[in-house]
Amino acid sequence: MSPSLAHQRLRRTLGMAAATALVVGALSACTGADADQRSNAPGDTRSSHEPSPTTEPVQLASNVDDMAEVPVDTLVSFEAIGGVLEKVTLSDGEGNQIAGDLAEAGAGWTASERLEPGTTYTLAAVARNEAGGTEQFSREFTTEELTLDQQTFASIAPLDGETVGIGMPVVVHFDLAVSDHATFEEHMSVTSTPAQEGSWHWVSDHEVHYRPAEYWQPGTKVQVDLDINALPAGNGIYGQDARNISFDVGEAVVSKVDAAAHTMQTYVNGKLVRTMQITTGKDGFTTRSGVKVIMEKHRRKRMNSETVGIPAGSAESYDIANVEYAMRVTNSGEFIHAAPWSAGSQGSANVSHGCTGMSLADAKWLYDLSKRGDVVEFTGTDRPMTLYNGYGDWNASFSEYAEGSAL
Repeated sequence: MSPSLAHQRLRRTLGMAAATALVVGALSACTGADADQRSNAPGDTRSSHEPSPTTEPVQLASNVDDMAEVPVDTLVSFEAIGGVLEKVTLSDGEGNQIAGDLAEAGAGWTASERLEPGTTYTLAAVARNEAGGTEQFSREFTTEELTLDQQTFASIAPLDGETVGIGMPVVVHFDLAVSDHATFEEHMSVTSTPAQEGSWHWVSDHEVHYRPAEYWQPGTKVQVDLDINALPAGNGIYGQDARNISFDVGEAVVSKVDAAAHTMQTYVNGKLVRTMQITTGKDGFTTRSGVKVIMEKHRRKRMNSETVGIPAGSAESYDIANVEYAMRVTNSGEFIHAAPWSAGSQGSANVSHGCTGMSLADAKWLYDLSKRGDVVEFTGTDRPMTLYNGYGDWNASFSEYAEGSAL
């Protein structure tokens, strides 16, 4: 399949066309033919257990044709006419089986998984005819191949097994655009224990988030299932792979920043554990008020004003090689970090370019305590935080947020 997971695009070729049900001429036993004629039926291999001369042979109907390439989003089905199916196995050349279910009383079999591209599948089926005789079938068909640019791979945050804060949304990023939001969303689920209401919200054709109605309950276990393999995404694009991850929600760490009072108070499971003196953005670089979520943690990080649109050599330019204990809270460049150069202003004035600066000791303490997904609530400025600036998912009521679902 794909050459490397490092590219995060396990490129398999996919194909898609509407599957139409048909009674397989080339794929089925020939009704009413003699034994010699049946043995020569194209695409149909039977065992030597032939029905008696007075019994019509079982006919196998299917929605796939061994004479044409089969679309990968096909849920393969077989139906026994004039008998019942007792066993069906559908597998690829490496022995991987496609899961499926026999209908009541063996009338048919339907796959519960879509197919891989450019793959030859073999059907092995056992049917019993009306006289009680056993008939065996063996069939092959091949799926369509697609170019690499017809597959979209889903990256998920958090990582599998990660422990996150109570504000962490599920973030799914698609490397190729998904225009059929509804079809994809129907095949994406988030299950939490204990159960909590939640909703998907499409940020763009490349990104969709999920959050609960309220902050996650500490100790919650969350399972994310994206059943999108070979699923049509629209405009000739198909889901590349199914993704399944689980994560845990740790203790509730919520920090409250008052930019007007120049303080940050940190609460753990609702209890105030530390109050810190801070500085935030000065005039022209006002820090945004609203709910932010820790997105990244960096023990040391270079911060260069050019990355936020401040040209080198200008009066407000900066380039600091090793900013310590830096934690990102917006896409636009706001961090919480140690700022020993502004120690004289911490607790009394806002002098930064938008970041929240504090003493080295306070920054280390907060860094060691914090994890991705912890909440930082900012007040005291007239510049609002926006929904799409990082993990800004909490800057809308849940009813407003749920309007971003495609369903």
